[in-house]
Formats: sequence, structure tokens, C-alpha cells
Amino acid sequence: IYNWSKKSLIYFFIFLSLVLIIFSSTIYSVFFYRWPIIAHKPVIYLYPEQKQEVKVELEVAWKLIADYPRYDEEIKGWEVTAYPDSTIIEDEKEYSYLFWEEEFENNDWDLNKWFIVEWKDAREFLQEKLSYIWLTPKEYNEFIVYWYPKMMNNKYNLVYFAWLDYTSKAPLNITPEPDSVLRVFTVIKPLEEKIDIQEQELEKFDRKWFSVVEWWGTILE
Repeated sequence: IYNWSKKSLIYFFIFLSLVLIIFSSTIYSVFFYRWPIIAHKPVIYLYPEQKQEVKVELEVAWKLIADYPRYDEEIKGWEVTAYPDSTIIEDEKEYSYLFWEEEFENNDWDLNKWFIVEWKDAREFLQEKLSYIWLTPKEYNEFIVYWYPKMMNNKYNLVYFAWLDYTSKAPLNITPEPDSVLRVFTVIKPLEEKIDIQEQELEKFDRKWFSVVEWWGTILE
């Protein structure tokens, strides 16, 4: 029907190929690609039994967004002097904890056992559950100050406390090896309406001798 030249046909097939590539990429992005999520304000407390030189190695899988004190790329972490009250000295400067924040791969989140929390109950809920798993008042108060403002803007919140299945995405290696480690990863999903859901069962942290505590979390949109 059309008397196309060879050159015109080549241009047409190039154009068609580009359209198909763009279309395929769009379909993949919408339906299959897992957009990275942010690990919000992970903080690491070190509690040695006495003044101790400690090396903390953190494997960042994706992209480190922020750090304080500075994350050392050569050792993949920090080398600090730690005290029993969680005070940290690095390069002659004092810190309360190690802070880092990163983007990481999204997950197929377990939606079977959560807590559902109305915004007005968020403070009391966090204080009760975090003290139950044996965070200290200092730790859970700093957690609440950060996370309560994010929860109060939602009518309801689904809250899930994840453990090794998600913290394994950012492996933590500490020398000397701690006697007890608690890494609390909190997943929050805003809701407009209350739903019926089975509550998560929490386990208490066996806190002893040289202990390390970390809390962090993310928000699912």
C-alpha cells in the first residue's frame, strides 16, 4: 500500500523499538519494580561494661543518605570509644549514639499480625510496647519524640515491630562482640479506617553485659 524506501523502513523500526522500550519500562515501573524506601533515623546505642574501644561495621546495601558522626567508608562504619552510659567519643567529640539513614529495597511485608493504633493513643502505645520489650526510658523517649509526630497525622496506624527478617538488610558487625543485641525496626502504615487484624506478639529483650540497642523504621505509603 505504501511505497516506503528502505531508509524510511529503518527509521520506522527504530521508532517502533523505542516506543516498545519506553512502554515496557513504564509497565515494569508501575507493576513490578519495588521502589526503595527510607530507613528513618536508625540510631545505635553502645553499652559496654566499662570504657571500651569499639568498632562498628555497617553493611550499607543501597544508598547511605545521612550519618553522624561521619561514616568511614574505608572501614565501613565507625571506630569509637564507648562508655557504659552509652556516651560515645569519636575524634575527641562526644555523641549520644551513632546515627545513619539509608535507602533500601522494599519488601513483601507481612500484613498478618500488626497493631492498629489510633493517632490519639500513639504516645501511650509506643511507651507501653517499647518499655515491654525492654528499651530504657532514654531510648523509648527518643524514639517517641521522633515517631509520634509522624503517627499523629494519620487517623489510624498499622504498626509492626520487625526483627532479624528485616534488619538483616543492614548487617551490623561489632568488635568486640556484644553479649546482647536488640535491633527494633518499626514499620508504620497510615490508615483512614480501623480494621480487624490479629495483634503481633512481642518478645522481651534479654539485656545483659555488653549490650547494643538500635531503633529505626519506615513508613509504607
